[in-house]
Amino acid sequence: MKMFRKWTGSKPQVMKELPSVDDESAQLTSDIGQNELILKQVFQNCSDIIFRKIHISGHTQWLIVYLESLVDDTNLDDHVLRPLMSGYASHDDSAPDEIEGVDDRVLPLGKIQRTSKVTDIVRHLLIGQVAILAAEDTRAMTVAVNGRVQRNPEEPPSELVLRGPRDGFIENISTNMGLLRSRIKTSRLKMEAYTVGELTQTEVVIAYVDGIADDNVIEEVRKRVTSIQIDGVLESGYIEQFIEDLPLSPFPQVNSTERPDVIAAGLLKGKIAILVDTTPFVLLVPMTFWTGLQASEDHYNRSIFATFVRWIRFLFIFISIFAPSLYVAVTTFHQEMIPTNLMLSIAAAREAVPFPALIETLLMETMFEALREAGVRMPRQVGQAVSIVGALVIGQAAVEAGIISAPVVIVVATTGIASFTVPRFNFANGIQLLRFPMILLAGTLGLYGIVLGFLGTLLHVTALRSFGTPYFTPLGPLTYKSLKDVLISAPIWEEAEAMRSSTAGTNNSANVRQGQPSNSNQGNRPSGGN
Repeated sequence: MKMFRKWTGSKPQVMKELPSVDDESAQLTSDIGQNELILKQVFQNCSDIIFRKIHISGHTQWLIVYLESLVDDTNLDDHVLRPLMSGYASHDDSAPDEIEGVDDRVLPLGKIQRTSKVTDIVRHLLIGQVAILAAEDTRAMTVAVNGRVQRNPEEPPSELVLRGPRDGFIENISTNMGLLRSRIKTSRLKMEAYTVGELTQTEVVIAYVDGIADDNVIEEVRKRVTSIQIDGVLESGYIEQFIEDLPLSPFPQVNSTERPDVIAAGLLKGKIAILVDTTPFVLLVPMTFWTGLQASEDHYNRSIFATFVRWIRFLFIFISIFAPSLYVAVTTFHQEMIPTNLMLSIAAAREAVPFPALIETLLMETMFEALREAGVRMPRQVGQAVSIVGALVIGQAAVEAGIISAPVVIVVATTGIASFTVPRFNFANGIQLLRFPMILLAGTLGLYGIVLGFLGTLLHVTALRSFGTPYFTPLGPLTYKSLKDVLISAPIWEEAEAMRSSTAGTNNSANVRQGQPSNSNQGNRPSGGN
């Protein structure tokens, strides 16, 4: 007679001379009842732990253990319980009664592992697997049963594109690895798994293309990831802050994205990706200053248009940093630099304003940042309306009340628009921070303060490194070959050499070169046929 019984771990039993589960060497015993008590001791006061017993001829033959919150009951019944019971029903005389014969003859599952260590069983249970224990057997079998709730890959809302793939990373690391595998179909794409977080036991995967990525950079990434000591990792931002060369710098040294095509392109250039379970944001190292100004669409559009857009970004990043400070400097210290008619217009607009240009600009910049933050934190349906309407109403009311002058509103609005042209949000955050010290320097030292601030920023950027790579590469140090993907966006067939950029210290001797025009067809588009 066969039957199921279901227990939860809400009421632990009395333990008798059980091995310490804190010991890494703790092993299962041949007594299935004692093994059950060991696991109940580990998961005591855990209401979602389930123990299912399968009885054969009045004796407990099998013990199925899993966490109900991580395993789908339907998949469990279809792929574990029903095949296991069907094996006994159709092969009573030769039915497998130990772990050795179950996986080969009964269970239709691919990922099956055997272990006798209690710590290994607990670790597998915590990642959503099912443990199968047999009577009079000192080993257990863990099987992967899909059941974790996850969303489908969809276009990342933070990185919308007009042309390009519409899928994005999700919170499941296995799915994210598959998205990369589907783009780079080669065994040279390596993915090394590590566990970070004493309590969360978060899976972290380091991905790179063997033969393209620099071995020294790979080893440095391994060293920094494995040296992280923390109770929990809930998002890739935790990893980013631990592995950055200079965490206090306003410029990020680790690129983060939700787009698989961006990561795939980086891997083909010799960079290294770091995937973290439970987050859709994947890290890419090393990062340079120019990476923050590049969008994935640059390689999908025609090169002449992509180059034009790239130079627009270069222009507007300077406007974003220096426009408010230049306004403060020239209106406070260098009025002679402004044309007479324009100066008279600005003076007339500021006549009723009680604050100096420095305080006026700081107030408007702070209000603009507050409105932008409010728009992000509000529900999506009303967030944009709040930020836009708030800016219009507050700006117009402040001008009419004589608190803020109209020229300042124009300058701050232009600055805000300019900051939105930066495609990488983490890089744009650093640009926003630079704006405020520049305004303070302009309000105290005029143009001399702006020059000092610019030189200080330039010195900081050129001295900054990301995993050994100079942050201003390929302009500092100068690498002519890689300029095709910095100052301009060259056609992809002409950029083939730059695909193995020196920004990652590539191993070109081991590379299989990408297709490019032959010497007889230099300057012409290569043929797509054989």
